[in-house]
Amino acid sequence: MCDATFTTERRRRRARLRDAHLYLLVTAAAARGDWLAATEHALAGGVDVVQLREKSLCAAALLERAAVVGALCRAHGALFIVNDRLDVAAGVDCDGVHVGQGDASVASARRALGPHALVGVSTHDAAELDRTLAAGADYVGVGSVYATATKGRAVPVGSPAGLAPLAARAEAAGVPAFAIGGIDVDRARAVAAAGFTRIAVCAAVLGAPDPTATARTLRGTAATQGSRRNEFLGPRASEAV
Repeated sequence: MCDATFTTERRRRRARLRDAHLYLLVTAAAARGDWLAATEHALAGGVDVVQLREKSLCAAALLERAAVVGALCRAHGALFIVNDRLDVAAGVDCDGVHVGQGDASVASARRALGPHALVGVSTHDAAELDRTLAAGADYVGVGSVYATATKGRAVPVGSPAGLAPLAARAEAAGVPAFAIGGIDVDRARAVAAAGFTRIAVCAAVLGAPDPTATARTLRGTAATQGSRRNEFLGPRASEAV
């Protein structure tokens, strides 16, 4: 792929990311029934970004699942992100990878996937955010705003009001910031009221009786706050490639 194509693809992905308000982490165990059907219904409800997060699957099974989820995302115009596994992300048609603080670095991800790929990073405090922004991440997850069982291990828990300033700093630098951790429809209102304009969820949508309606409600909550924020702040601080 030539440099011009790389640049065009990266611009497209970053533009889609700038417009994103609802990020869905897909883990089959979180679904009420058929995880794939729930994912498709959620996409129909307006999910902007899907991250495939299956820590227990072997590479072959994860590659197979990634191909299916990636096709769904493309059909709905959503970004598709692979959690952690650079080898899997490099082997499928995805938009990027998400890494934690103890996983691969942003630089390693870019070397593995190329300059056109999006790289997201989990952050929990100001020091981690500073390092992540300096490393050149395309977006950040900020949390945990509430206690969550998704990680399967203990994670630092803050609060929407306590963590919102981190999101504001990232957004001011032109880096989209998604609140993450234990968010459901009711809590999403508090998260948005604290100042977050983007949220990431898992069981709240996949485990809902109506994933489409739930996704639509959650996205609407975050997007409404985003519209209010933009009225005061104007265009984003950075639109650079």
